[in-house]
Amino acid sequence: MSALVDLSNDLARAVERIGPAVVAVSGRPHLASTGVHWAAGVVVTADHTLAREEEITVATREGRTMPATLAGRDPATDLAVLRVDAAGLGVADRAAGEARVGHLVLAVGHGPRVSWGVVSAVGFAGRGGAIDQLLRLDLTLYPGFSGGPLVDAEGRVLGINTSGLSRQLRGALPASLVAGVVDDLLARGHVSRGFLGVGLQPVLLPEGLRSAVAGAGEFGLIVVGCQPDGPAARAGLVLGDVLVALDGRPLREPDDVQARVASRPVGSVLAATILRGGAPREVTLTIGERPARRR
Repeated sequence: MSALVDLSNDLARAVERIGPAVVAVSGRPHLASTGVHWAAGVVVTADHTLAREEEITVATREGRTMPATLAGRDPATDLAVLRVDAAGLGVADRAAGEARVGHLVLAVGHGPRVSWGVVSAVGFAGRGGAIDQLLRLDLTLYPGFSGGPLVDAEGRVLGINTSGLSRQLRGALPASLVAGVVDDLLARGHVSRGFLGVGLQPVLLPEGLRSAVAGAGEFGLIVVGCQPDGPAARAGLVLGDVLVALDGRPLREPDDVQARVASRPVGSVLAATILRGGAPREVTLTIGERPARRR
């Protein structure tokens, strides 16, 4: 029994530790979301909870309200960064390591309000993007919890909670991913991401071609759409071409391409092997910057 009491007290202390850095964010009608004072004067919250870009306010647990300025937002990770005059506002401590499956965690909402459970899984292999790194949680994210911190049993931030990346998933973006997005938003107001501007569908390659084309696997990806003046079009790709390898590595799904593009900075060059009319060709693809989403 004493061990259970000790655990209960530890969790309460964890909430007390993170509490001064947790704020309510008013950026939509009726329901405030949660934010965390990530660094001095910088509040991180969930992008989908901001219905407006002006007249945003944050409120501390003591009821002090202050105006906030939107520094940048990134719908792809459902993160937004606000600047505030945060005199006297506590700054969150970040955990030194990454959350692992089985870790006991607390999702903290403004108030504070708390839900507790465990990290049940990490992402979906092959889905690509932020959702592939999402910490899936066995706990409840109550209304208004999005944008708040996921903390460990010592009150240190492991990630930022969100229900905005998927209708089916409730989870948290790991702190390491959040840190990179925050840095980009503070520096440029947006996150630079690569793309090729091409639509692809898997096709089964004839067995003779697999052995004849270097880097080819069981499948290729046929070009079914090509954005005018996009990186793929500028490289000469046309409808009906079949992409079989990037940098000598075979491709099976369009997500394979996305994963390799996402791992390289904008401007990087990829060596592509394609089939055109059944004949192999080598093409050089230069990764372009994905256009910003229009809200």
